[in-house]
Amino acid sequence: MLQASTVKFLRDLKKNNNKPWFEKNKSVYLDAKEDFELFVEQVIEGMGKIDADIKPLHPKDTTYRIYRDVRFSKDKTPYKTNMGAYLNKGGKKMPTAGYYVQCENGRNIAGGGLWMPMAPELNKVRQEIDYSFDEWSKIVGDRNFKKLFPDGFEQFDVLSRPPKGYDDENPAIEFLKLKSFVVIRSFTDAEVQAKSFVKEVLKTFEAMGDFVHFLNRAME
Repeated sequence: MLQASTVKFLRDLKKNNNKPWFEKNKSVYLDAKEDFELFVEQVIEGMGKIDADIKPLHPKDTTYRIYRDVRFSKDKTPYKTNMGAYLNKGGKKMPTAGYYVQCENGRNIAGGGLWMPMAPELNKVRQEIDYSFDEWSKIVGDRNFKKLFPDGFEQFDVLSRPPKGYDDENPAIEFLKLKSFVVIRSFTDAEVQAKSFVKEVLKTFEAMGDFVHFLNRAME
């Protein structure tokens, strides 16, 4: 669970995303950061029993800085309004599929997968889905997987036409048109503060295990 003070900090930051306010509340931020890292440590410990790739990780390998890089962005607000962690093989800087958790006022999520891979890796994933579609269908059609992710894959950027080498008659075409392979489960601010939150995040990640491993195998 996260402390109410952490949830409040993120809510207040969304309303006051400027340097003077942040500097004035720096101690509150540091307490919230420590609270989130403790939560991530508990998730890593639990996931280490489920997925051996996650066991060696530490919170610093997975958590993101709150400071935004605004150099090439029209949005010049200096801070992210969420705290997030990406648990994957090799750590957050590696381009491998993994598990993501984010806490933000009105946008608390757990899920993950593979976000916008480069063309060579994307082609490998598409090929593996095409070649092993029975296995893929079993994974994404699993009752527990569908229960936790009823909306299916996030439609971030989807091709309007089949990718090169495939056609509309391919039984896997709805997946082959995807450029990202991501599923998410949402939580309320109250659920984030509940004692069962770590358990629910682990439940979510465990349901994704075969999905994540399939994607990483495809890119090897």
